[in-house]
Amino acid sequence: MSNFVRYAFMLAACLIVAGVAFFWFQWDFPASKEVSFAKIGDQTVRVTVADTPESRERGLSGRDGLASDEGMLFVFQNDGYHTFWMKDMLFSIDIIWLSHEGTVVDIAKDVSPDTFPMSFSPRAFARYVLELPARFVEEYTIQIGDEVRF
Repeated sequence: MSNFVRYAFMLAACLIVAGVAFFWFQWDFPASKEVSFAKIGDQTVRVTVADTPESRERGLSGRDGLASDEGMLFVFQNDGYHTFWMKDMLFSIDIIWLSHEGTVVDIAKDVSPDTFPMSFSPRAFARYVLELPARFVEEYTIQIGDEVRF
C-alpha cells in the first residue's frame, strides 16, 4: 500500500508541475519567440518570427516600437494576397511583401496607426511579410525586385 501511495503522490506532483509549466508558457510568452536575421542589401535586421496563426494575428500590436535594426517576419504556409492592418499599433512601420524566394513584390511605406481600419494588400502573391521601422525602406533604398535572405 505504501508503494501505491508513493507512486500516486509522484504522479500527482508531475501532473501539477506539467500543468503549471503549460499555463506559464501559454500565458506569459508570445506564441512565437523565434528570433532570426534577415539580410536586405547590406543591412542585417533581427526579426521575431511570426509563424503561427496566433503570432501572426498579434503581430507588433501593443508594442511601443522597434529598434532601427529590428523587425517582424510573418511566415505563411502558402502564397497569397496577405492583408495587414494597423489594429492596436502604437507606431508607424514599413511593410514589405516577399515572394516564396525572398524577392520583394510590394512595399507599403510609413504606414501609420491612424490608417486603421484600412487594410494593406500586395499587388502580387507573397509568402512572407516583413515589418520594419518606418522609413527603413526609404533610408536603405529598398525596391521591388530586391532580394531578402533569412
